[in-house]
Amino acid sequence: MDEAGQRRVLVLGATGGIGGETAAALLRHGWQVVAMARDPGAGAQRQGALAEAQRTGPLAGAEWVAGDAMQAGDVRRAAEGAEAIVHAVNPPGYRNWGKLVLPMIDNTIAAAKAVGARIVLRGTAYNYGHDAFPVLKEDSPQHPATEKGRIRVELERRLEAASREGAAATLIVRFGDFFGPAPGNNWFSQGLVTPRKRLAAVTYPGAKGVGHARAYLPDAGEAIARLLDRAGELEPFARFHFAGDWDADGTAVVRELAEGVGRPDIRVKGMPWALLGLAGLFGETPWELYTMRYLWRAPVRLDNSKLVASPGEEPHTPLGEAVRQTLAALKVS
Repeated sequence: MDEAGQRRVLVLGATGGIGGETAAALLRHGWQVVAMARDPGAGAQRQGALAEAQRTGPLAGAEWVAGDAMQAGDVRRAAEGAEAIVHAVNPPGYRNWGKLVLPMIDNTIAAAKAVGARIVLRGTAYNYGHDAFPVLKEDSPQHPATEKGRIRVELERRLEAASREGAAATLIVRFGDFFGPAPGNNWFSQGLVTPRKRLAAVTYPGAKGVGHARAYLPDAGEAIARLLDRAGELEPFARFHFAGDWDADGTAVVRELAEGVGRPDIRVKGMPWALLGLAGLFGETPWELYTMRYLWRAPVRLDNSKLVASPGEEPHTPLGEAVRQTLAALKVS
């Protein structure tokens, strides 16, 4: 805590979707938020005009500090006095996962050990293969189908080892496919719609009739904040699954998109997976997207029984409202 008795949290990746929404939720819950970014001015500007963001934006009141998650010293300095470190950094555009993801979590673990902080991680479905489908639970077997998934499994293994050593407690909250007001590494703003463009047609990645789980970013941030408020009651290596919106056959989000732009008869196209795979021969981002196609060909949902039993409910914005808010923020018409 700081001198005023506020609980202090360091957020790595506050300029991104889940990092920004988690930081905003923690500010609402009374935490003192330190947001580390390579360019703090640009980080604040991403929330709006710099002066306006500092006064009234969603991260108003956050303390922006300069630092790089790949530099252990930067993370350690920024973590001074923190009770928790939200690790929400990812390589942009899915690039350089093998070289960046594990060194960054190692730096966060070292900082957490040094200051006695709990690490908070956004979990993904990448950790799982078909043997865990269709319903993912906290103790489901993790046999990933991709290299990206294997990296995520190793990342969580390192966190569990640190927590079992008593060196750094961990909170993992696992979500489905993100969407929300902030563009970033998610299918909604990289596939279904294009920010600041008119929506002429919807390109839907999923197979016909296959269910898909989605998490609205503001709800996800609120869920993390509620759990972190009562971190003292959690086990050293605590894991929770967030159910979000279950789209049973893929038509719900398409319908809400069409209604959101006022064109109920909008054209729906399938994802050209073969072309994406071909483009992946020449670019890392399309290849990483292509390798995730298995998550769109089988129903995958998350069991939130433990989450609901803990704080009492899961934050939930109705899908239609969430889609409308997202379209407005991304300036999609």
